This record gives sequence, structure tokens and C-alpha cells, in this order.
Amino acid sequence: MVSALVLVVTAVIALAAGHGAAFDPNPLQDFCVADTTSKVHVNGIPCKDPATVTPDDFFFSGVDQAGAGTTSRRYGFTALPVQIPGLNTLGASHVRVDVAPGAVFPPHIHPRASETAVVLGGAVYFGFVSSYPDNKVYGKVLRKGDVFAVPQGLVHFLYNNGTEPASLYASLSSQNPGLVLLADALFGSGLPDDLLAKAFLTDVDTAHKIGAKFRA
Repeated sequence: MVSALVLVVTAVIALAAGHGAAFDPNPLQDFCVADTTSKVHVNGIPCKDPATVTPDDFFFSGVDQAGAGTTSRRYGFTALPVQIPGLNTLGASHVRVDVAPGAVFPPHIHPRASETAVVLGGAVYFGFVSSYPDNKVYGKVLRKGDVFAVPQGLVHFLYNNGTEPASLYASLSSQNPGLVLLADALFGSGLPDDLLAKAFLTDVDTAHKIGAKFRA
């Protein structure tokens, strides 16, 4: 009876160990080109049939074009996502950012990614802020050819305080890094004015006036 029980327990442990060893967080194929027509919902985008993959699935053109992409009228920056289907599931994304003189990419976070940016042209003040309670600013004026890294989830910013347009190419460590613009999230989301007044050590009327700019 005891021997039989030992055999059963041993078999269960072996089976569980086999399933554990089968788990692999890394890609199990050379590539998984995004099939944007699929209706299946997964953590990423389903793969195209490898037989239909072409070199164009790993290619993007136009990063050299200043001002291409979507422009933020509020802040004065333009962002061009570099959309490469062949990067699907590989934990990477890229974007070109252009910032007009006097404009900003305001304080924001990417909750799911670190960021590394290289300056393509111009000069910008680029930096991040460490977490509470230190709240220390790590920032530098960057010029063409300079590279700066931002740890995952930390508040960072970009300010063109010069007289010439600036452009950068940023690489992020997630296919979907997320973007939270802090001012928009706090003042444009409908949070109560009295809560914001207490958080920013000001009065309710001032908080309301600031919020009205984001809700306009």
C-alpha cells in the first residue's frame, strides 16, 4: 500500500516537473510577424503564416522626415511610431520625436518600458526624476549624436529650450510601453478640484482654472 502511494506521488511530481520545464518565456520561433487582420486577442498580435512573410515585414521608411507623424498642438511635439510588424512579440518599439523650439514633451511615464533615445539633430534638455522620497532630477542638455537612457516607469521629460528644431529616435523595451502624460492625467481626467488643490498645495479656484485648460 505504501509502495503504491509512493509511486503515485512520484508520478504526480514528475508530471508537474515536466509541465514546468515546458514553460518558455522566450519566442519559440524565429519571428512572429503581426497579423493585423486577426480577431484573436492575445498578449501581443497573432502571427502571420510564415509562408506569407516578406522583407517588407521587417522594414520601415520615413524616419528621416522631420515633422512626420502626429503633432500635439498643446505641447508642440510630433511623434512618428516606427511600425515594424516583424517586431511583434519581441518586446520592442521605436518612435521618432520632433520638438519645435520652445516646445516640450511634458513630464510623462511609460509604465511598461525603459527608454533609450538618440538625438538626431538640434539640442534638447532631457531627463528623468527618481522615485519618492528622493525626487532627484537626472538631466542633461543633449546634442546630435548623444544618447540618454530612462529607467522603466520613472517620470521623464524633453524640453527644446533652444532656437532650432530638435529630433530624437527613441527605443522602448516593450511592444506596448504605455504613455501617461502626468498633467493630462491629473487635470484632464475629471479628478475633483479640491483633491487637486490639496495635492498641489494650492486653492480650489487655481486648480479649477488649470483643469479648465485641459478640458477645453
